[in-house]
Amino acid sequence: MRPHIRRAVLVLAAAGALLLGLATPSSAADPVLRDLAQAKGKYYGTAVTASKLNGTYATIAGGQFDSITPGNEMKWESVEPSRGTYNWSGADAVVSFAQSHNMQVRGHTLVWHSQLPGWLTSGSWTADQLRTLMTDHITTEVGRYKGKISHWDVVNEPFNEDGTFRQSMWYTKLGQSYIADALRAARAADPDAKLYLNDYNTDGTGAKSDAMYNLVKSLKADGVPIDGVGFQGHLILGQVPSTMQTNLQRFADLGVDVAVTELDIRMQLPVTDAKLAQQKADYKAVTSACVAVSRCKGVTVWGFTDSDSWIPDVFDGQGAATPYDENYQPKPAYYGIAEALGWTGDGGQDPTPTTGCAVTYSVTNQWNTGFTANVTVKNTGSSAVNGWKVAWTYPSGQQVTSAWNATVTQTGSQVTAADAGYNATIGAGGSVSFGFNGNWSGSNTAPSAFTLNGATCTAG
Repeated sequence: MRPHIRRAVLVLAAAGALLLGLATPSSAADPVLRDLAQAKGKYYGTAVTASKLNGTYATIAGGQFDSITPGNEMKWESVEPSRGTYNWSGADAVVSFAQSHNMQVRGHTLVWHSQLPGWLTSGSWTADQLRTLMTDHITTEVGRYKGKISHWDVVNEPFNEDGTFRQSMWYTKLGQSYIADALRAARAADPDAKLYLNDYNTDGTGAKSDAMYNLVKSLKADGVPIDGVGFQGHLILGQVPSTMQTNLQRFADLGVDVAVTELDIRMQLPVTDAKLAQQKADYKAVTSACVAVSRCKGVTVWGFTDSDSWIPDVFDGQGAATPYDENYQPKPAYYGIAEALGWTGDGGQDPTPTTGCAVTYSVTNQWNTGFTANVTVKNTGSSAVNGWKVAWTYPSGQQVTSAWNATVTQTGSQVTAADAGYNATIGAGGSVSFGFNGNWSGSNTAPSAFTLNGATCTAG
């Protein structure tokens, strides 16, 4: 709906930070969404911010998803900030990342009423001039990525809520014909790319989705190249349309593909267990609707982590809209997606035992009553460990409050850290690290003994 992806600054007290009691612990058999989706003949994608494609962010994006959408990097103001001067660095970075991780790319977006460069919006163009500027832009951008982008959101958000055409500069100057012109230009620039119209609040039946339906039907009748319709899926907790599957199917029956393109499900903060449970059910329902429609090609979440979500910047007091929390820990919604894609729990797999391990525990920062710690686990055995749980006992009453690269649970002084799914395998001689914040009082004595999948490790 408002496709900015920016890091949200969340006040923990207001947001009800996702601490241990609110997170669903991951296990050694955590699912890989892209694998589950492929088994269903679908893709599962995420929007990303190009500048963040490193470290844990990149590891999850490349490991869990098989489709990628640039949040802002392919929009007109990003690629042509001044007339005739192009900046492809962000878009190129997204495409390069996708190629190196065997992902498809969804191009977003070519013609939209927002995020246009000032030189374009302030110009006094004739209709012919504006049409030429639009088609030249499409030809340049689509042509640059010919053969590298599987789907394009060619026209984004053409309708008002009541189903009338949005009074954008495109419609005001060119009329409805701008949509067909844009689609034809995109087809000429890359005949193999799938061309989509994309909008929000069209997920269920209603005036706006009816208008989109009638437009697609008309374009098809006129021989205009249109391959699919994107349903953004910017939803509110507990308000997944009951007609979503029916709506997707009726578009598919027109002979076009459909996809959920920008899914997030926002809630009023603070977060609670009940809200997380509802969010899980909602993500599962949306994903299930796509699975049930054969021409639904896949689902894209609009950012996979709450640290990279646009929601708190736009909707005051709301957030926690994505499948991962700010510390890259999977939320119940992640498991709801997996269940909709056929995951049944632990798959009957237990963590593999280890024949040797060493654990290094270090406090990297300490203040007043708080601290940050890092744990490195090395597999000193001769075979890979597939799925891991590290356990220890705190001697001084310390309490873990948040964690990253692992899901940490604590009962009394007993602490267990489980892999985060994407880092479940530790090769022979390999290692994995995770970190956490905690509270201490009186003393902060390090634990002296650790186990890995029940086997005693050497403490370093």
